[in-house]
Amino acid sequence: MKTTLRTHAFSLSKQLALTAVFAALCLIGTVVIVVPLPFGFFNVGDVFVLLAGWCLGPVYGSVAAAVGSALADVITGFPIYAPATFFIKGLDAFIAYMVWFLLKKCIRKERFDFLPSILSALSGESVMVLGYFGYECLLYGINGAIAAVLGNITQGVFGMILATLLILGFRSIKSVAKFFPHLNGK
Repeated sequence: MKTTLRTHAFSLSKQLALTAVFAALCLIGTVVIVVPLPFGFFNVGDVFVLLAGWCLGPVYGSVAAAVGSALADVITGFPIYAPATFFIKGLDAFIAYMVWFLLKKCIRKERFDFLPSILSALSGESVMVLGYFGYECLLYGINGAIAAVLGNITQGVFGMILATLLILGFRSIKSVAKFFPHLNGK
């Protein structure tokens, strides 16, 4: 388990710079590509939340996802969600990385390389849906929370599919896989 929390050969300044880049990607993905729905809105921020976890590992990936996503709530006029988003998206990236790391250790056949990505994304996005459901129950009651579940599930499924496709592509590009040692399960 010790290897899951290592920061590899990256210097602290490089780790912080990559964390800031992924936080910015989470922010931009949440703020720029937004589709309003009758029961909330849909964005691609979750794609970058998952990628942050997989590319940066559990610590820096969680920080990037938490900070970028919470800032997006503040910028878009939903500051009441920022504290919950900070916790939920950070946990989303953390869970996605940890499940991915453990499954990569169990599934070593290259033809099943997509399974850890899909299952870990499903785990992370389930945390997102359940986390927002719980928080919205506190804010709006059970009926208000139920109304938002479909939007969160839609966002989670889209994020899961696109992030999985991207990460499989990243892993096949040797220079990208070399740049992010976590992609190799190290």
